[in-house]
Amino acid sequence: MLLRCWLALLVALIPAALSTNPGVKVKLTEKGIEYGKEKIAVIRRQFTQRTTKFKWTGIFTSEVDLVPGSAVKLSIGDAYISLNGHWRVKYLRFIKDSGSFDLNVNGLTITTGIAIKSDETGRPAVSSVNCAATVGSAKIKFHGGASWLYNLFEKFVDKALRNALQKQICPLVADAVSDLNPHLKTLNVLAKVDQYAEIEYSMVSSPIISNSSIDLSLKGEFYNIGRHQEPPFSPKDFSLPPQINNMLYIGMSVFTANSAAFVYDKAGALSLYITDDMIPKGSPFRLNTRTFGVFIPQIAQKFPGLMMKLLVKTVKNPIITFEPNNVTIQATATVTAYAIQPNSTLSPLFVLNLETSVSANVFVSGMRLAGSVTLNKMNLTLGTSYVGQFQVRSLDNMLQMLLKVVVIPKLNVQLGKGYPLPTIGKMKLVNSQLQVLKDYMLIGTDVQFTG
Repeated sequence: MLLRCWLALLVALIPAALSTNPGVKVKLTEKGIEYGKEKIAVIRRQFTQRTTKFKWTGIFTSEVDLVPGSAVKLSIGDAYISLNGHWRVKYLRFIKDSGSFDLNVNGLTITTGIAIKSDETGRPAVSSVNCAATVGSAKIKFHGGASWLYNLFEKFVDKALRNALQKQICPLVADAVSDLNPHLKTLNVLAKVDQYAEIEYSMVSSPIISNSSIDLSLKGEFYNIGRHQEPPFSPKDFSLPPQINNMLYIGMSVFTANSAAFVYDKAGALSLYITDDMIPKGSPFRLNTRTFGVFIPQIAQKFPGLMMKLLVKTVKNPIITFEPNNVTIQATATVTAYAIQPNSTLSPLFVLNLETSVSANVFVSGMRLAGSVTLNKMNLTLGTSYVGQFQVRSLDNMLQMLLKVVVIPKLNVQLGKGYPLPTIGKMKLVNSQLQVLKDYMLIGTDVQFTG
């Protein structure tokens, strides 16, 4: 199963080439390919389990090779199989015979290409093509019963057996390759993030295959669940650095992050009502007209003794930028203040324009990319006032406190949940490291398959 998962990763998602730049790039290095080759014993066992129910011993040498500009080539050569079993003959009613046999097969070689196409769901499907199999020799020795008679025809039996084996091998190989398809269906082409968003990891072009690596280009775009609307910006091309220390490298572009911001803004998820019970009890700032009346006296005069509610809401897509070792998010929002009347109706007090800049810390958590943010700076201006003119600057400290103790902690809870990275089967990332570079972040990791 480990090898099947790894081969599936090698060939996953290879439809016809399109012209779209990717939001995500994946590089499988020579180290990763060697990990897959170490698991080749699995496919040996699968092959032998398909070929016979008898007890046998054998030796294989095998290779999984990359064909530049093409696909994956699987070769099994210099195979030797020694097998023993029992035979029985029944002819008419009066001829019965039985005994045992020893079969030795030498010089077994198999080569096959693995062709890839998209299935009806947009996932890849693989099949064996250009399979060739040869059997150097097949020798059988009968024991017991009338074996002395059957052994007289040994040369004829050996030739017929050798020809029969050669005809059976490629169909068995085709079945073994087809067994990869259920594993390819586990690729998270469209992965749900939460109730608002999903991320698409379909291929946007054919893979680039060299002698030492496979490079995949994935869409890497967030969408609202059930409604795929393209954002008003497109991914820019980027290249992964020539690093080889890890098995796998994943490049996540700033386009992917900004497509997420677009989706959550369109879904109305980037808004929050702030009430007094969300503020720490020990804080001197309370969300009521008495506290705000200290800075805006007319609020206390017109709405004495009332609790208040604030609505913080983005007014356009946040803009995310990646610079070396730095992720910054610029957000433009409004802060609308309401007085809560005794009958629970809301009386608008004022609307502030809020410009904020936050820095993000991004990290790999399991098979997800997660993060947290801290406030860099904020700027307030008056949008609309329903209580007359006042000095907006007097509210700076209070709004900054609300951002730090209410808004950002709630945002970090969601960011801490993360979103799924491209994965297949029971894949586990090991020794992952993340670097933020110009316009993309790079994850270098080793991989293990479990189960």
